Amino acid sequence: MPLSVASEYDCFFVGKTIVSSSFDFAHVGAVMNKTSRKFKNIGLYCQLMESIGKEFFLAFMPLFFAIDALGILPLFLSITSDSRNADIKKILRDAIFAAFIVSVVFLLTGKLLFRSFGITADDFRIGGGLVLLLIAILNLLFSSEGQGRSSSNEMGVVPIGIPLIIGPAALTTIIMSVDRHGLVITLLSLVINLLLTWLIFSNSKYIVRVMGKGGTRAFGKVASLFLAAIAVMMIRVGITNTIMGGLK
Repeated sequence: MPLSVASEYDCFFVGKTIVSSSFDFAHVGAVMNKTSRKFKNIGLYCQLMESIGKEFFLAFMPLFFAIDALGILPLFLSITSDSRNADIKKILRDAIFAAFIVSVVFLLTGKLLFRSFGITADDFRIGGGLVLLLIAILNLLFSSEGQGRSSSNEMGVVPIGIPLIIGPAALTTIIMSVDRHGLVITLLSLVINLLLTWLIFSNSKYIVRVMGKGGTRAFGKVASLFLAAIAVMMIRVGITNTIMGGLK
C-alpha cells in the first residue's frame, strides 16, 4: 500500500477512534448526570420523609401522654368489671367512636369556638383541670362498683369515651397540635393513638388475669391520685399563664 494511501487510511481510523471515544465520554457523562439527578431526588425524598416523621413524632407523643391509655386502664377495668365480654366489646367500640367524633369536631372547630366565646387555652386548662380533679376525687372517695352496673349504652360514650379517653388535656393538646404541626399530621396522630388505646383496652382481660380484681382496683385508686395531680398541674399552669399574661 502506498505511503500516502496508508497515511490517509490510518488517519481515518484514528479519527474514527477519536470520534468514538468522544461519543463514549458524552454518553457516560449523560448517564452520570441522570444518575446524579436520581440520587438528588432520593435525597430530597428522604429529607421530606424525615421532616414528616419528625412532625408526626412531635404531634403523636404529647397526645399519647395526654390520653394516657395505660394510666386510665385501671379505671376502664373498674367501670366494666361487672360487664360481660360481649358488652365490653360494644362499650369499647362506642367509646373509641365517641372519642374520635368529639376529637375531630374540636380539631376542625376548636379554635373557632374558642375565639367565638373569648376562651383562651389557659381558660380551657383551668376548666378541664377542675373537671379532672372532680373525677379523681369521686373515684378516690366513692366505690366504682355502682358505675359498673350502669347501662352499657351509656358508659361507652360517658365516662369512658368522654372524658377518660378524650378529656380536657387531650382536647387541648389536639387544638395546640393543629397550630404547630398542621391538620393532617394531627389527625394521623389522633387515629394512631385511638387505635393503640383500643388495642390496650381490648386486651384488658389478660391484665385482670395477672393482677386480679383486687389489684386492678388498688391500681385504679393510685391512678386516681395521679389524675388528681395532673388536674392540679393543669389548673396551676393555667392560672400562672393567665397571671403572667396579665402582667405583660
